[in-house]
Amino acid sequence: MAQAQGKGIDTKRVIFLLLGAVLFAIVYYAPAWPDAVDPLGKHFPLSPQGKGAIALFLLAGTYWVFEVLPIGVTGLLIGVVQALFFIRPASEAFKDFMDPSVLFIFGSLTIGAVFTKVGLTKRLAYKMLLIVGESTTRIYLGCFVVTALLTHIMAHTAVAATMYPLLLSIYSLYTTDKTPTRFGKGLFIGMAFVAGAGSIITLLGAARGIVAIGFFKEIAGKEISFFELTYYMAPIGWGMVILLWLLIRLFFKPEHARIPGLRDKARHLSAEMGRLSGREIGAGIIVFGTILFLSLQSFLPALQPFNKSAVLLVATILFFVFRILDLSDLELIPWNIVLLFSGAMSIGFCLWQTGAAQWLAIQWLGFFKDAHWFIFVMAMAFFVLVMTNFIMNVAAIAISLPVALVVAPYLGVGSEVILFAALATAGMPFLLLVGAAPNAIAYSSNQFSSGEFFTAGIPASLLLMAVLGLMILLIWPVMGMTVLAP
Repeated sequence: MAQAQGKGIDTKRVIFLLLGAVLFAIVYYAPAWPDAVDPLGKHFPLSPQGKGAIALFLLAGTYWVFEVLPIGVTGLLIGVVQALFFIRPASEAFKDFMDPSVLFIFGSLTIGAVFTKVGLTKRLAYKMLLIVGESTTRIYLGCFVVTALLTHIMAHTAVAATMYPLLLSIYSLYTTDKTPTRFGKGLFIGMAFVAGAGSIITLLGAARGIVAIGFFKEIAGKEISFFELTYYMAPIGWGMVILLWLLIRLFFKPEHARIPGLRDKARHLSAEMGRLSGREIGAGIIVFGTILFLSLQSFLPALQPFNKSAVLLVATILFFVFRILDLSDLELIPWNIVLLFSGAMSIGFCLWQTGAAQWLAIQWLGFFKDAHWFIFVMAMAFFVLVMTNFIMNVAAIAISLPVALVVAPYLGVGSEVILFAALATAGMPFLLLVGAAPNAIAYSSNQFSSGEFFTAGIPASLLLMAVLGLMILLIWPVMGMTVLAP
């Protein structure tokens, strides 16, 4: 395409802008699609609003992957399209922009800002570097292991918010150049990937585990304990942490194998900081008190009624009460990331409430109801993997798990393998930034584009499916899981 005078036309951007619009128009204006039919013969028609939701799903996915608009603006577009094309009323489409999950992201970003401002992240970064040394691949490993360990006791969103400023401090010792580097890409993309892998190991890593176990109890009539979940999920979670480290080393090999003098520099900078300041102590008490409260909610029934987002926002308010943060800090919050997640919540609820997500799940799993049991389980896990990149992982499980549990007995598949396979893929959305909060938080580093994240996520997702297949066929049966029903 010819270049315009002055500022050139971005041909690639124009092509993908048009592609997203064309995909939307083709699906939105297409004639009615056939009903989905579940294994019991029940019909699920797709309403015009549901078809519109799928059209919007394709539009948003195209724009997010190729980043033809700022990702937050695409989030806004999701609400606008729903209202203008009568997919959902504006009051519902935009209500999701202030969903508690979005406010949880806001609170998490605020914690990251506090850690950076008071200097706690620098202290942690220097201590870590004294341990892992000057090798950039060992720095990768040290950061990823710490990230995974933290997800065992706190939500992966909070972990990402905690690790993000720490990684910024480490990266500042690698280079002060603002141009993205392979090491920077690997550090932040790897953190997002590993936060997901670690979060599947305990019920404290994310809400999806509690929700899935609730569905499982209701449909299969069986209880899954905290420690039983950890027993079966630890091998795949930690296996993926190590494999992701190797993958990041391969795809984002640092420009420098070592950072000469890093350990001495870290020791010197740590000594320069002196003793903990009052603001550091105050911020630490507020943050770790909040994390402790959220962690204990899984064990203490008296704490369970408290909303997680409200608890996290108490910490945000206290930062301003005690003047740890001020108005200028509030204005520095990356609202592009907040709007990104707002749009993700809106499209997720849109697919759910219009019945489009259920229709997609039944159509997809219907193709495999007569397949070999292993193919069926992997197809179900793959569906969850794809959907969890677009909608809440809780919703992805909620629409696919009930259908899969109904089909499983006909194929002689144990219900537990359905549950754990779904949980594994629901926790690792490696393709889109909207798939999980850690992805979006990592993106605010400005080290990579959404396209680069997607490209790295393809081999990571294939690796996950391969590891899951190995678990289903060999490892889980050896560990005692009933993979094939008696």
